[in-house]
Amino acid sequence: MAVTAPSNRRVDLDVVRAVALIGVAVMNYHGYLILRGAAQGDGLVHRIFDPWTGPFSTRFAATFVVVAGMGSTLLVARVRRDGSDIDRARARLVLAMRGVLLFVGGYFLDQIWPGTILWFYGLYFLVGAVLVFARARWIVTVAMLSVIGAVVVNCRRIAEPGWMPGAAERTNLRGGLLWSFVDGTHPLLPWLAFYLAGILLGRVWSSVDRRRLAVVAAAAIVAAVVLQAVGQAVAPDGRFTDALVSLEAFTRSPVYVLETLGVAVLAIVLIGGLAERTAGSPVTSALAATGRTTLTLYVAHALVFNLFVDWLEWVRPTGLDVALAFALAFWVVGVACAVTLQRTLGAGPVEWVYRRLSGPMPRPEPRVAPPVS
Repeated sequence: MAVTAPSNRRVDLDVVRAVALIGVAVMNYHGYLILRGAAQGDGLVHRIFDPWTGPFSTRFAATFVVVAGMGSTLLVARVRRDGSDIDRARARLVLAMRGVLLFVGGYFLDQIWPGTILWFYGLYFLVGAVLVFARARWIVTVAMLSVIGAVVVNCRRIAEPGWMPGAAERTNLRGGLLWSFVDGTHPLLPWLAFYLAGILLGRVWSSVDRRRLAVVAAAAIVAAVVLQAVGQAVAPDGRFTDALVSLEAFTRSPVYVLETLGVAVLAIVLIGGLAERTAGSPVTSALAATGRTTLTLYVAHALVFNLFVDWLEWVRPTGLDVALAFALAFWVVGVACAVTLQRTLGAGPVEWVYRRLSGPMPRPEPRVAPPVS
C-alpha cells in the first residue's frame, strides 16, 4: 500500500531528500570508519568515494542544504503572498526558533558525532529568518559575500600560516565562531550560499522551465571543470591555486561552490522530475515518506554508527565495502521505519518535537480584491 503524502508536501523535494540521505550515510560511514582505522584505498573507486577529496565529497550534503533553502521559501509562501507585516514577523520567529533548535540539537549531537551538519543548519535557518522575505538582489549579495569571504580567509591563511589557528575548542565563544564561519565541516563561508540559492530557487520552482534550469546547472558544472583545468595549467604550483579554482570540497574555492551548486540543482531537477512522473507508485511513496523523516533518520544514522561500531563493535573499520554495506543496510531499514512512522504517527519523532517546539507557521487568509463599484 502506498503512503499518502500530506497535502502541503512536495513529493519531488521529499524524494530528493531521501536519495541524498543514502549518499550522506555512505560518505559519513566511510569517513568515520577511516578515522577509526579503516583502509582508505587508492584505486579509482576509492578515489571517487574519498570523503574529503573525491567528487562525491559534500555534494549530497550540499543538495540537502539547497533543498532546505527551497523548503524555507515554500514554508512561508502563503505568508509572503498574502501575509501582513505581523504575519511575516511571526514567520521569521518560527524560522528563527527552528534554527535555534537545530543549533542546540547539533551542539549535543556533536558530542558523539563530531562535525554534524545540524549545528550549521541552525545557523542557516537563523540567517534565513532575516532574509527569507528579502529582495533577490540582497540575497544574492549576501551569498556572494559568503563565497568571497571564504576566498579571503583561505588566501590570508596561505599567505600567513599562523594568522588564524583552527577552532580546537567549540565550547568557547572564539572557537565556536571560528568553527561556525570558517573551520567547521559546513561553515557559513561559503556554505551559506547553497542555502540562499535554495531560497531563490524555491521562489520560482513552480514556474521555472526545468529543462532550461537543468541546462544551466550542467553548464555551471562544465564551466567549473574548465576553470579548474585552466587554473591548474596556468599555475600548477601556485600558492593560491587551490583556494581559487580547486574542485575539492575542503578548499571551499568559488569554483567548488559553482560546481557543487550545479550538481545540487541538476540532481534536484532530475530526481524531482522522475518523482513527479512516478508519484503514487509504491517506491516513490516510500522514498517520499523517507524524505519527510530525514531529520529523525539523520540523528538515527549517527546513533546506529556509534552503537554498532563503537559500543558493540559488531562492525569493524576495514574498507569501503563495509561502509557501503553498512550504509545500505541502514538505508533499507530506515526506509521501512519511515514508512511505518508515516502511517502510524504521521511524522518522525524528531520532526514532531521540532515542529511542536518551534510553533506553527501563520496561515493568513488570501487577500480578496474589493468589489468594483
